[in-house]
Order: sequence, then C-alpha cells, then structure tokens
Amino acid sequence: MSRFLLGPVRLMPKSLRSARQRRLLQRLIAARKTKGATQAQVADMLGRPQSFVAKYEGGERRLDVIEFLDVAEALGIDPCELLAQLRRARDLHDSRP
Repeated sequence: MSRFLLGPVRLMPKSLRSARQRRLLQRLIAARKTKGATQAQVADMLGRPQSFVAKYEGGERRLDVIEFLDVAEALGIDPCELLAQLRRARDLHDSRP
C-alpha cells in the first residue's frame, strides 16, 4: 500500500515514558483510588499478581489493548471515554502556540 493513500506520515515517538502515557497512568491510578481499591485488590480482580498493577502504574510496563480493557472493566470506567479524554488533552496540547 502506498503511503500517499494513507495521508501524511506522522512520526510516533516512543510512548513508554511520554506525557500521554503518564496522563493515561494518572487517570488509571485516580480511578483505582476513587474506587477505594488497592493495587492488590485490582490485581485479584484481574487474576494477576500485585506486581502487575504496580508495574503498569509505575510506568515499567505498558498495557496491551486487551489488558487495558480488562483494567478499565475492573476499575468500573469506560475505556472509550478514557481514550477520548486523552485525545482531547493531546489536541489541546497540539493546538497551543
């Protein structure tokens, strides 16, 4: 497929420690705390060790899409709304002079 059919190419920076990744993690942590859950309790809901939650919250590992959906469900948040919030924040950041 030609890149001309897809539109302009935008370079994707590494995301593990990006501002957008930090905003995502902040929102996941806030959702967990709002729910009144510990990392261990979320891990139990996911059938994973507490270190799994600690590592994604600490930015040591990324969540894949399926893991993200499972975490959002465990936290009782709408994954689509969370992604929309991140996109709006990016758009606001990109539109600044």
